[in-house]
Formats: sequence, structure tokens, C-alpha cells
Amino acid sequence: MMNYDKHGVLEMSKLEFGADRIKADNPIKINDVSLRDGHQSLFATRGRTEDMLPVAEMIDNAGYNAVETWGGATFDSMHRFLAEDPWERLRTLKKVMPKTPFSMLLRGQNVVGYRNYADDVVKAFVQRSIDNGMDIFRCFDALNDYRNFETAAQVIKDNGKHFQGVVCYTLNQPRLGGEVYNMEYYLNKVKELVAFGVDSICIKDMAGLIAPYDIYNMIREIKKFTDIPLNLHTHFTSGMGDLAIFKAIEAGVDIVDTCIGPYAYRTSHPAVEPIIMSLLGTNRDSGMDIKKITAIGEEMEKYIPKYKHLDNNPKYATTDINVILHQTPGGMLSNLVNQLKAMDALDKLPEVFRLLPKVRKDLGNIPLVTPTSQIVGVQTVNNVLFDSYEGEYAQITKEVKDLCFGLYGKTTEPINPEVQKKALQDYPRGEEPITERPGSILEPEMSEVKDKFKDLAKDVDDEVLCALYPITGKRFLKWKYGLEEVPADVKAKTMAEVEKEEELIAKALSGELTAANKGNSAMTEMEVIVDGEKFNVAIPTGKAAARPKRKKKAAVEQSDQNALTAPIPGMIVEFKKQNGDTVKAGEMVVVLEAMKMMNNFEAHKDGVISGIKHEPGDSVSKGDVLFVIE
Repeated sequence: MMNYDKHGVLEMSKLEFGADRIKADNPIKINDVSLRDGHQSLFATRGRTEDMLPVAEMIDNAGYNAVETWGGATFDSMHRFLAEDPWERLRTLKKVMPKTPFSMLLRGQNVVGYRNYADDVVKAFVQRSIDNGMDIFRCFDALNDYRNFETAAQVIKDNGKHFQGVVCYTLNQPRLGGEVYNMEYYLNKVKELVAFGVDSICIKDMAGLIAPYDIYNMIREIKKFTDIPLNLHTHFTSGMGDLAIFKAIEAGVDIVDTCIGPYAYRTSHPAVEPIIMSLLGTNRDSGMDIKKITAIGEEMEKYIPKYKHLDNNPKYATTDINVILHQTPGGMLSNLVNQLKAMDALDKLPEVFRLLPKVRKDLGNIPLVTPTSQIVGVQTVNNVLFDSYEGEYAQITKEVKDLCFGLYGKTTEPINPEVQKKALQDYPRGEEPITERPGSILEPEMSEVKDKFKDLAKDVDDEVLCALYPITGKRFLKWKYGLEEVPADVKAKTMAEVEKEEELIAKALSGELTAANKGNSAMTEMEVIVDGEKFNVAIPTGKAAARPKRKKKAAVEQSDQNALTAPIPGMIVEFKKQNGDTVKAGEMVVVLEAMKMMNNFEAHKDGVISGIKHEPGDSVSKGDVLFVIE
């Protein structure tokens, strides 16, 4: 046995700082989430496999308990924005990182998408994830409705893999307490997971809301009735992440999630380096070598310039305590900001924050985590932009309708009956909500997917991709198999290109370039000539920033009486009508995806459809003509 002083610290004469230092009695286990949640939080999930490989073997040798490499938004972003095969990333990293268990974030019956999928899709995805190299499944449900775990858990257990059950942590007040999200609520949820038979339990604090003494007390209470390993996952958004982790460690938490320095802090996670050093020589010493970690961080920093254009945080501060007031997770906040920017409506953000708690209350006071955070966020934006009076719900998304029907599970509190009734008016599945497990009423999907994509999908992994994302999945497979050229904006930037851009902008700003102003916008386009080569660059301009803002319309814009134009930027998912079809006012014509939520747009009058020029998968800007009725 080692001897510690009253503070739990070894005598310095007995403390070895190198690899041979004495092992602690109860070492904290540390997970790394840099390769998944880290870049998802800071760089919109745009981290590329090519920039992970230089540090992959180093991370594998660093002594982590597990490395989160996959899941969450990575599956979507990779095939949609990076032209990368998500399955290939998993296989590639596994070859380079054979020693450390891989962990993924699984959204229960949502899998890695934004709706509940049929049981056969869930089974196929989980089995293929295991076959491709996944070891630990961190499984959560956005409503903390654990019936949505059942199908995935069975496959995981049948394959002898690790099933980690999640309690999504959320608040609707600054600290733990009140009538809804209080200690009793969370202890009961943990007890449900214990009864479920999970291998470990994760307290998942996606917005960085958890206060240090709240998590301390929660861990102490949980430890009274179970010895199942406890894992704390928190973000740094509020600035309390380091403090929360430390109090959790003091209370006896078994595992904590961190990021390597360059991918840490702000809306990401606490950094691992200070935790290693702070625990050095204590009875919770991780045993990890700080020199190995700093070497990884130095290598990571080389590639960050490739992603800094994706940083949409307008604040210079590392923390934002306002998250405690609006309870908006970082990913949800960046989605809201991007959507409002694209609509030239960023000035509406304060109104969105004001209404967000009211919309959340209307929708059952649900936790704010993917996909419910997007569901609440997008509906709030719709209400701000399209309602003629507060609470009208003039433009209800498909996902809100599904939520009101019960397709996501049981909400924390009852849904506002007036909103529910309006959402379910003419709802295809019926106007009476269900109470059973959502997956039990969903028809199998894989057979239809196999038939629909038989000329494009080459294997089961392709088929599962298309089951999850039929529009963007089809587009990706065309890129993957050379049937369509990968767009320039999807291709990876090289460091040489990044350096060239920075050089051009620096020269443009210093007046060293010949330039022609091609527009009066917040980013002025300039034609620049460097070493005889001609380039187009965009630089900030002070004059453009002073332009008066346009007044926003609160209803669907129409360029004339016959044309219906896109009121929001997004991606065409489906046309329910085609050119030449006769349509009645109120019939659905087109489904538009915005912020990963589906918006249905209807005919504004009787007539014949024309003017459809877009196809499913096409992106449209605000104001683009969707269809004409004559």
C-alpha cells in the first residue's frame, strides 16, 4: 500500500514523474473524444480522416481507457460534406489503432440520424458497426425513453460488446432542482439503466450545464446503490467543465471524457493535460504520460488551419455562462446561428432565445440533445420567422408532427394539447398519438432500400447508408463510384492551399495586390494577382457592414402571384408533384430539409404545377423559385 497525506497526495520523495511512477490505488480512467465530439463541437464535424491518421497511433499508445472515433454527427457529415465513406474511416482507424477500445455514440432507435428507424435498420447498422471494428456503444435516447434502446442493445449483447447506457442531463433552471429535472429524476433514470442490464452508465451533459457540487452529490448518491462503472461526459461551454470533472473524481466517478488541448474548451470538452497533471501523485493518478499527450497536441495543431473557417463562434471568450440561462447545446447554437445567417435574419437570435423555452415547454419539456435540440430549435426559428402572432405554429416541421404522434417516444411532460392537435391535423399515421414503443409500429425498411438502390449500392454498408440517408446517401454513392464528380467545395483542402489563401488575404489587406471590387457585401470579393496567377478572394470590408438591414417577411415569399419561392435555404428532399400536375390549394408540393429537419411546403392556390427545375439533393437559397402554379 502507498502512503498518502491527509490531502490524498503522495510524499514527493515517493513520486516518480516518468513512466515508472507508482500506480495509484484508484486511477481515474480517461476517454479521448477529440476524433469525434471534439471536432464536432468546434469545427462542425468536418475533421477528415487524413488529418486523424498522423496522430492515430500516438493516441493508441497514450494509455486511454477508450477512444471515441465514430457516431454522432460524423456519419452524416462525412458522406454529406466530406465525400468520405464513414465505414471506411472506422476500418482505417482500427488498423492503425488496434490496442485501445473504440467507442461510438449511438442515438438508440435514431441510430445516427434524426428520426426513429425500423428495427431491421437498427439491427443492420449495429451489426455492421461491430463487424467494422466498434467495441463500445454509448447509447442514448433524446427523451431518456429507454424502450428505444431495446433493439440495439440486443444486437450489442449478442455480439459480446460493451453496452453503455446514457442518462441525458438537461435543466430548465440554472441548477439541479425544481419540479422536473431534479435529483430524484436522474437517480430514477440511473436505476432504470441498472435494471436494463447495462455494462456502464454515462451521465451525458451535452450543453455543459452540470454544476460541480451537483455532479458530486449525484455520483455519491448513485454509488450508494450500484457499483456499475460511471462515466461523466460534459462540455466546457459554461466554463464549469473542469470543475465538474474534478468534483466527480472526488465523488468516485470511474471514467471521464476529455479532449487533447487543441480540440478542447469552448463548446468542446475539458482538456486532458491539466487533469493529468492535477492528479499526478494522488490516489486518482491516471498514470498517463503527459509528454505523449503534448506531442499529440503539437501534431494536431498543424492541421487546425484547414478548419478555422468553420469556426462560427463570434465571441472571443472561451466560455459562455449564458448557456445556463438558455440551456442550448453548442451544436444546436451553431445550427441556429448558421440558419439565421443564411436567411439574413441573425438579428432575430435574441427573439429565438426568448421563445425557445416556451417552444420546449409546448413540446413536453424535452431534453435538448440531438435530435430533440434540432427539433425544438428549428421549430422556434420557424415560429419567429413565420408566425403572425406568438404561439401560432404556422410552419410545423415534420419532426414536430412525429414527436406529437409519439414516434420519438414518451416526452418528459405532456405536450401542449393545442399544439399537438394542430400538428396532428391530417397527419398521415392518424390524429390520435401512440403510447407504445415507436419501433414496434414501424414497418421494416431494408428490403425496400435494397430494391430501390440495387443498381447503386455494392454491399450491405452502402445499403445501410442509404436506409439512413436516402437522398444524400444516393448522391455520395455516385461520388464514391465515379458516376458524378465530387464538387470542389466537398474536396479536402491541402495545407499548401490554406497557406496560399492566407498569403493572398494578407497581401490584399496590406494593399499589395491589384484588385477590383466585385460586390458590396460583408465579404468583398476581389480579383487578385500573385506571382502572375489570378485568384478570387473575399476579405472583410467595413463599409459593407454598415449597410441597412432588409426587413424580413413573416410568411412564405412569392416573387409573383404564381411562384412560390424558398423562404429558407435548404436541400430539396422530395417533390410530391411534378410539372404538369394539377394541384389544389393546401396540397403538399415539396419537402425541403433545413438544419436537418423537414419542412413541407404546400400549394398556395389551385392550378397546374410548372417551373420545377430542381431535383432531390439540390441545394436552394432563400428566394429561389421552388414551383409555379398557373
